[in-house]
Amino acid sequence: MAKNNKEETYYQSIKRRDPAARSNLEIFLLYPSVKIMRRYRIAHYLWKHGCKFLAEWIMEVGKKRTGIEIHPGCQIGKNLFIDHGSGVVIGETAIIGDNCTLYHGVTLGGTRFDKVKRHPTLGNCVMVGAGAILLGDITIGDCSRIGANEVVRHDVPPQSVYVNGKVIMLEKEKHCE
Repeated sequence: MAKNNKEETYYQSIKRRDPAARSNLEIFLLYPSVKIMRRYRIAHYLWKHGCKFLAEWIMEVGKKRTGIEIHPGCQIGKNLFIDHGSGVVIGETAIIGDNCTLYHGVTLGGTRFDKVKRHPTLGNCVMVGAGAILLGDITIGDCSRIGANEVVRHDVPPQSVYVNGKVIMLEKEKHCE
């Protein structure tokens, strides 16, 4: 992710993953992912400091404006990019690592109703294809990819592709940046 030992900026990371991105201004003003992440950072801070109603209200307004639903209690690393956004749902106990990409219609959902870790954990540099549904307290390893419209209810190891209900292992130098 880093070039010449310098940290990649959020806008550089989006440009790397979206060939349609033309300028930082366009990304800032028009990309639903950037709009919802601005709201999420504020709401998550408020959530952690006990202002839970205000945090949820901020995210509810963001959901109406972007079509992306992120619970303010989840944990999201740096440079999350939600491409095309609509229909993405990220639950309260989900954890997302750095430099992950989610496409439209992705659900990181729970399978339990008690107050425990009940949503997926994504490692760093994970890509989740359009319409994929990841359910329960599962872990998707670093540098893995989940195919479009997959339903995943089990852990996926690092540096692999999950497609047609099967795990295909990849070599690091061919896949992981």
